[in-house]
Amino acid sequence: MRAKILLLEDDLTLSETILDFLEENDFEVIPAYDGEEASDIMYENIFDLFLLDVNVPLLNGFELLKQKRADGVQTPAIYITSLNSIDSLEEGYKSGCDDYIRKPFVLKELLFRIENILKRAFFHATRERIAISDSIEYDAESNLLYVDSVQVQLNAKEATLLKLFLQNKEEVISHERILETLWSYEETPSENALRTYIKNIRKIIGKEKIVSIKKLGYRFTQE
Repeated sequence: MRAKILLLEDDLTLSETILDFLEENDFEVIPAYDGEEASDIMYENIFDLFLLDVNVPLLNGFELLKQKRADGVQTPAIYITSLNSIDSLEEGYKSGCDDYIRKPFVLKELLFRIENILKRAFFHATRERIAISDSIEYDAESNLLYVDSVQVQLNAKEATLLKLFLQNKEEVISHERILETLWSYEETPSENALRTYIKNIRKIIGKEKIVSIKKLGYRFTQE
C-alpha cells in the first residue's frame, strides 16, 4: 500500500516538481495551496505524512499544525521553508513537526527524510505510552495495551487496528482503508473478522470509544 502524503506548497512550480518526484517514487500525493484548503483536506482524508510549507496564504504551516496537534492528530509532519533563524526552527518544533528541510533542497534529500520518518512508529508523541483513558494506556513502541498497568493481549491485527485508530483520533476511517491496513495483498480481507476485532477492542477500552459511522467506517473518540 502506497504511503499517502499531503503536500502544502503555494509555489505552483515547486509543488508540481515535488508531486511528480514523489509519485515517481510510489507515493500518493494530494496537493494544497493554502492553509485553509490543507486543513479541509486533512479533515476529509487520512495521511501517513504532512509535508508543509510554512509561509502560505490564509493559515501558515505553523498554525495549521498547531491546530491539528491540538485536535489530537498525530500524523508525522515535515516543514519545507526558507526560514533559517533559530527562533523559526524552535517555533517549528514547538508547533509539533518531526523534521525540517530548508529551501532550496535536493529532492533526493527530501526523499531520505520522508522515508526515515515513515520507518518510525508513525506516532507524534512526547512519551511512549499514550493515554486512552485514566486506566488504559497504549505503548506505541512495543504495540502493547495496558489496563491498570497490566498488559492485555491483543492479536496482531487487533493491535494494528488499535494503532490505526490512535494515529487518527476523531477521524472517520473508511472500511476500505482499514481492510487495506490489516490485510496484505496475499490475504483475503474479511468484514466478519473486522467486526470481531472491533468487538474485542471495544470490550477492553469501552464500546463508546469506537463509533460506527453507517456506510462510511469507524471513528475513534476519547470524549
